[in-house]
Amino acid sequence: MLTAELINNNIPRLQLQDSVGKAIRLINDYRVTHLPVVNEEIYLGMISEDDLLDAYDEKSGIEILQEHFVHDSVKDDVHFLNAVNYTSLHETSIVPVISKTNALTGVITAPDLLKAMAAFSGSSEFGGIIVLEMERQQFSVSQISRIVESNDAVILNLNTTRHADSGMLTVTLHLNKQEVSAIVTAFERYEYSVLYSFGDEKFEDNIDTNYRHLMNYLDI
Repeated sequence: MLTAELINNNIPRLQLQDSVGKAIRLINDYRVTHLPVVNEEIYLGMISEDDLLDAYDEKSGIEILQEHFVHDSVKDDVHFLNAVNYTSLHETSIVPVISKTNALTGVITAPDLLKAMAAFSGSSEFGGIIVLEMERQQFSVSQISRIVESNDAVILNLNTTRHADSGMLTVTLHLNKQEVSAIVTAFERYEYSVLYSFGDEKFEDNIDTNYRHLMNYLDI
């Protein structure tokens, strides 16, 4: 999914001659942390609520705050994960999206990004989750896939996180089946460290376990 597909044109844009007071009102009305500033259609940067509130005179134009503008943006033809990185880097609730000519195409809002991330990660899909920890050199997508597929399951999403201190990888697998105990056992058999897993055990196994517990109780 490209950033252009997530653009929201309902969020207003500011011009340099707009007053600080107007900018603050718009930020409050639309419940955002920043607003984009343009010169006609050319993107100049983002102004934050904090910087606006620090201004001495609400009647002044926002051009007096240009040194505080966040000039970064994302292009409209890149993957939407670039926008996710932008929000993390700049702590904004909107992401400015520009064209190749630096014209502001629109913005992406945090709620829309969250929905895109949910769809991208497959979180809406039914299935279990297994989290592994391993050395970087142990990481092999092909081997991990073989272990999962040999247990009649498919990886819906695979995510890796590297720990800066230890260099270890945390690998999160979202699978298309809820019962994951056999897959966990298979990973352990191949000497993978399973941090934790989430999924339902087979209903028959639960019945069997409860039945054996009852028989043991009746034997007392």
